[in-house]
Amino acid sequence: MNQRPNSLHASDMAHSMHPYTNMRLHEEKGPMIITHGNGARVYDDQGKEYIEALAGLWSVAVGFSETRLADAAYEQLKKLPYYHSFAHKAHEPSIRLAEKLVEMTPEGLNRVFFTNSGSEANDTVVKMAWFLNNGLGRPEKKKFLARQKGYHGITIASGSLTGLAGNHKDFDLPAIPVTHLTTPSFWRYAEEGETEAQFTDRLLKELEDTILAEGPETIAGFIGEPVMGAGGVMTPPEGYWPGVAEICAKYDILLVSDEVINGFGRTGAPFGCEKYGFTPDILVTSKQLTSSYMPLAAIVVNDKVYDAIADNTAKLGTFGHGFTGSGHPVACAVGLENLAIIEEQDLMGNAARLEPMFQDGLRKFADHPLVGEVRGTGLIAGVEMAKDRATKTSFEPAGKMAPKVVEFCAEEGLIVRAVYETVAFCPPLIVTEDDVSEILARFGRALDKALDWAQAEGML
Repeated sequence: MNQRPNSLHASDMAHSMHPYTNMRLHEEKGPMIITHGNGARVYDDQGKEYIEALAGLWSVAVGFSETRLADAAYEQLKKLPYYHSFAHKAHEPSIRLAEKLVEMTPEGLNRVFFTNSGSEANDTVVKMAWFLNNGLGRPEKKKFLARQKGYHGITIASGSLTGLAGNHKDFDLPAIPVTHLTTPSFWRYAEEGETEAQFTDRLLKELEDTILAEGPETIAGFIGEPVMGAGGVMTPPEGYWPGVAEICAKYDILLVSDEVINGFGRTGAPFGCEKYGFTPDILVTSKQLTSSYMPLAAIVVNDKVYDAIADNTAKLGTFGHGFTGSGHPVACAVGLENLAIIEEQDLMGNAARLEPMFQDGLRKFADHPLVGEVRGTGLIAGVEMAKDRATKTSFEPAGKMAPKVVEFCAEEGLIVRAVYETVAFCPPLIVTEDDVSEILARFGRALDKALDWAQAEGML
């Protein structure tokens, strides 16, 4: 029998495999073990306090100690701890949550399919598009359009939609037919002398040219995050999303708004598609749906999508897709209570009210010697590191500076995330003005520590 390690740290290093982690480095470095949370703060096993300025993984809207969600889970566990929704079965929590999502999402999105994660949801979107096009007698209409640096999950299909090299390399992805278009980030990808309007026009022309080159009859859908999250918090240029929506409608291409990070007020509007003025055919949400207290995601579709799928199920006798935990009653009960809290406490309004303080406060670091650009909206932001702001030149080696800033942030009691050369922020929607002030202060001290380190290392 293998001997059990004598501490949590040793046990983790000996037995656990961590996602998004250099596993050999982890064997040396070990974990930061978080033991409990309170509001926007979490605490490690040494008793150190951190402001969790990424809301876990872009997701804990109501903070880390909301007893109403624990109570909702417990009450549902006592009443009906599990049941499925296969073959005409149903239960009240999933019915009520679907009803609530139709009420909260943009007009015309009337049907809901539940999964356990955003990755499963976007994987399901691909299968839905293929299924409905086969049912409509369009078997060639199977390709997807996405964007470089977009993030849509890590299953085989959703990982293929994702436009990040680290999610593709040595996984043999993309494994489905997908074309990745230019990242809609004006600062990083505009050509010299190009205005924002010209940049938007170029991206829209690229989209339409790609559709015509591939053949509109072969393209099933376009998927995008209104604000790109895990690719570095990229906000779109003016006019981009209405233009994308117009082109997709012109060529009968499903428009999928991936709101897994954006949804429920993160951008300062209820949903990112509303922030940027377009209505999708399919909206995907997760994360803040339950504040990640329970795994749950939802796909909300319009009548055109539903009718095509439903008609094909009538031909075939079934929709041969689903998960054991689809619409899990405990997860749905938690989701309902979480959305009730978001509405009762006006947390979407809180994000909008704190947006100027949060965004303007971060933009005060725009002239810092390590910073290339500060961008964001609502309560989501990214601070991109650059060796030379004028030329947009990144530090060498690539991917070293932002993680170092994040390391110094942790020393200051601030948890953020490095995304390539960007430091990402996404605090819980419950944050206060005092919390935002403290986030900014701790980040400023960390940036200055990183500057001293960079100078000592000869990186500047």
